[in-house]
Amino acid sequence: MATTHILGFPRIGAQRQLKFALEAFWKDETGPAELTRTARELRSAHLQCQNQLDWQTIGDFSLYDQVLDTSFLLGNVPPRFQHHGEISPLDNYFRVARGRSGKDTPPETAGEMTKWFDTNYHYIVPEFHQDTAFSLNPDNLLAQIAEAKREGHHVKPVVLGPVTYLWLGKQKDEGNRLDLLDRLLPVYDELFTRLSEAGCEWLQIDEPILVTELTTEWQHALRKTYFQFQNCPLKLLLTTYFGQLAENLILACELPVAGIHIDVSQHREEAAQVIDWLPSHKILSLGIIDGRNIWKSDLSGLLDWLEPLHARLGDRLWLAPSCSLLHVPVDLERETGLDPEIKSWFSFAIQKLDELEIIASALAQGREAVAPQLAENAGAINSRKQSQRVHKTEVHQRQTEVTHSMGLRRSDYPIRSRLQQQQLSLPDFPTTTIGSFPQTAAIRQCRFRFRNGDITTAEYHAAMRQEIQHCIDQQRAIGLDVFVHGEPERNDMVEYFGDQLDGYAITQAGWVQSYGSRCVKPPIIYGDITRPAPMTIEWIGYAQSLTDKPVKGMLTGPVTMLNWSFVRDDQSRANTCQQLALALREEVLELEKAGVQIIQIDEAALREGLPLRRREWQAYLDWAIDSFRLMANGVKDQTQIHTHMCYSEFNDIIQAIAAMDADVITIETSRSDMELLDVFEAFDYPNGIGPGVYDIHTPNIPDRAEMVSLMERAMKRIPPERLWVNPDCGLKTRQWEEVVPALTRMVEAAESLRESLHAEANRGERTGILADANRS
Repeated sequence: MATTHILGFPRIGAQRQLKFALEAFWKDETGPAELTRTARELRSAHLQCQNQLDWQTIGDFSLYDQVLDTSFLLGNVPPRFQHHGEISPLDNYFRVARGRSGKDTPPETAGEMTKWFDTNYHYIVPEFHQDTAFSLNPDNLLAQIAEAKREGHHVKPVVLGPVTYLWLGKQKDEGNRLDLLDRLLPVYDELFTRLSEAGCEWLQIDEPILVTELTTEWQHALRKTYFQFQNCPLKLLLTTYFGQLAENLILACELPVAGIHIDVSQHREEAAQVIDWLPSHKILSLGIIDGRNIWKSDLSGLLDWLEPLHARLGDRLWLAPSCSLLHVPVDLERETGLDPEIKSWFSFAIQKLDELEIIASALAQGREAVAPQLAENAGAINSRKQSQRVHKTEVHQRQTEVTHSMGLRRSDYPIRSRLQQQQLSLPDFPTTTIGSFPQTAAIRQCRFRFRNGDITTAEYHAAMRQEIQHCIDQQRAIGLDVFVHGEPERNDMVEYFGDQLDGYAITQAGWVQSYGSRCVKPPIIYGDITRPAPMTIEWIGYAQSLTDKPVKGMLTGPVTMLNWSFVRDDQSRANTCQQLALALREEVLELEKAGVQIIQIDEAALREGLPLRRREWQAYLDWAIDSFRLMANGVKDQTQIHTHMCYSEFNDIIQAIAAMDADVITIETSRSDMELLDVFEAFDYPNGIGPGVYDIHTPNIPDRAEMVSLMERAMKRIPPERLWVNPDCGLKTRQWEEVVPALTRMVEAAESLRESLHAEANRGERTGILADANRS
């Protein structure tokens, strides 16, 4: 019989219990005991959900991030956080994650954050130095194992593998992080011993870098590591996900482990190749159910494919979702407001466990044993294929009419820039924000009451106008140059638009974790996209009526709408992205017609859509950039187009970003200490740029001198006349008491930069006059 298991389960809770517990703890409303109790209750509930499976996974739960957990497990805490017992381990853990600003002590900068492979999950980047030493700290993991065993669970712990851990990190000096492998492996050996002593039989050890293009050095590191582990007292299940093994297939099959897990949710053909290469004593775990999307699996189709493999492998076959279920919502049964037909097409984490059990039962007992479940599943699959709500002739007709010229601006940037400056009259180093201002409890409560029908549309709109007035007043008092309306009416930068576009479904409780306590509720693209009505004109127009300063129109770009949604799997992503671009283009042109002079189109998720293998990048970038240009570039030269990208390493796609031809790009650079700007030393970026001068993801109030220093570093790479001053991301998650002093210091930093620039210009002018006088 096939063995069933999962790679991980959503940790936030069906009602976001972890989010609320964390935020209460950070506000000192609760203590460690309350947070620990909530975490324990969630772990217990999640294990109960897995009871129908043969193995229950432990170690996937985290209070913030599993990579940060690994750093603490391995004793790799950044030197600036090595307090040697002065504070509790829990407080130190959150300091690494979130930073700290002390009144009487220097601020501690949080660990850098970046995207987990090609997902919208963020991890805290491990930091390495030439003298980095590792030491095992397994108490947390061992306690969770003991806790699960007391509840009677058949546990399979999971840890991040050593080679992927090094690969995910960043070397902070001149060393090579692979040189640390010899110091790291003994710590893993010690961990294996401790887990074996705790009664564990199998260990899931994740090495997802095996689905990326690896140099010879990294391939050698994997061989070295697992040959050193071959006498491990545990059975190791080497786990990969998010793609194919491809050129790493033979390497993975030959590593001396007890079994491997591969993701076949999108590429079934690789299973046969692995079976041919895998030694006959090894387990093969197949990730048959898509762990990153919410579509119901075609169970009969899966069985048609699996039954011959099961006959060949027998008990060596394990079945699982493709990856951790961290990336999907918890439970579809909580969705009481979805259209019943559309809902029948979906499967969330708990439903995916049911699908897994149905498949395993059919393989063990025959399809007749689960005939009612298979019939119900087949009905949902056929309903989706045949539904007229999915396919719209007018959308496909419009796509055939798209031309190359629709993605081109009328003039090149230098001409546009002069026309825009004549119209806007902005100072040097213009200041602005990225879009959102704090989503206060009052705003959330008002939205909740409106959604529940407790207040009228007129009352809701009046409340939102009051919030917009407050945002405009605050920006005026702070002294910003370009305003935003603050987005009080928006619950999420993607869901807000998805809710107003036909072809999207919006869930009530479809939350997934982005980082820490930050959760997002991705909308679901189930059909062809159209825009029935204007989406932002009313709010932007009202904000602009309150001030003479330009107010940016704020939109989310087609690539981010795609990458931060659950996307239909019955047509190409490129096709869906173009549909989004055409619908959003209508909004851009209507904003311009309404007199909006600056339109920001956020493409925060551009890079995370990159395929994991570089050879596939260009095809993705071609259609992604074309979609952005199709949305943005129908405007007049005088209309200034901004775009924003956050928490992405984009140095290796800078040419594609330049091809977007946005007038201004704002980016994250503060946590990376302006390292992201190094690319501009080799690439002459032609347009305006706003490097984020402070990190909004921590409660720290930025230092004015530090922001000036960051901008001075930027000026070494980019001419000052093309630089903007802004935070690195939206301010939605912050509090007003943090935002006002932070932006005030940012404006002061910009004023200081202007004074220095003007003083330098005056000195140059005086020098020129003296030179002319001497020549006379």
